[in-house]
Amino acid sequence: MKKIILILSFICVALIKVNAQFEIHLSPADSLRENGDIVGAIKEFQKLYAKNSTDQNNIYNYACALSITKQADSAFKYLNIAVTMDTSTTALTDPDFLYIMESPKWAAFENRLISMIEKKFKNPYKDIEYAKKLWKMQALDQAYYNDIDIAGKKIGMNSTVVIALWDLKDRINKQNQIELEQLIESKGWPKISEVGGMAAGAAFLIIQHSDNEKQKKYLPVIKKLCEQNEASWQSYALMFDRIQTNDNKPQKYGSQVKYNEQTQKYELYPLEDEAKVDEWRKEVGLGPLSEYASQWGIEYTPKK
Repeated sequence: MKKIILILSFICVALIKVNAQFEIHLSPADSLRENGDIVGAIKEFQKLYAKNSTDQNNIYNYACALSITKQADSAFKYLNIAVTMDTSTTALTDPDFLYIMESPKWAAFENRLISMIEKKFKNPYKDIEYAKKLWKMQALDQAYYNDIDIAGKKIGMNSTVVIALWDLKDRINKQNQIELEQLIESKGWPKISEVGGMAAGAAFLIIQHSDNEKQKKYLPVIKKLCEQNEASWQSYALMFDRIQTNDNKPQKYGSQVKYNEQTQKYELYPLEDEAKVDEWRKEVGLGPLSEYASQWGIEYTPKK
């Protein structure tokens, strides 16, 4: 499902926590979906489509809902309409389509969409098979966060259902990490010029959601590729900070936040140098820390 994702914040901590912090104007169908009423959402998507068959966002989200409820033929029908209207790799990395990704029809859809993307962006992929694997792995990496959020709101984040869902996520993430490392061993860390920015970013996401040991292993690789314009400096900064906070050290770029159960508010992890943090953020393409912090409800005034 298409959502507003702000400044890669879903990378820093779970996506479900980000959505809770911002007011997002949703259609009635999207609101029902966000509350777990997928059947009711489908009915509303149908009504909206009947009123306006050119609303690409609604058509796309309608396809997402149909896929989740395992209505594969209908999902493909509306997804094909949506990607014709707005051609991008979004559908190839969307966890809502994990069910239809297992359909025999997926390969034909995927190849058709890739052909459209290559025509639109003038052949951006040199290693399309590597990119395909990474797109699927990103969908797996992002799967079930919305479901965990719904369950947490309805029955509590410490419920057995949420605990079970997190256990499922952990199993998926570990398998993803194993498969990614096997790919890296045979092909190397994916380069932007080879697989595109989205697929290269998928590798980062998977390692960012792994353990501290793997993050430390690949951070120098990412830095070297950044110096060659083959990786994202923002990704490097996020992983660097994640490693620092995991080691109970102050972060450099201010990308990591934590939730204080007592105050029920988010707060920044300690910073290495408040006077230099915005300078360091600017060097890697990140905006002022005060703007980023405000998205988490954190009031931050930079030191001069």
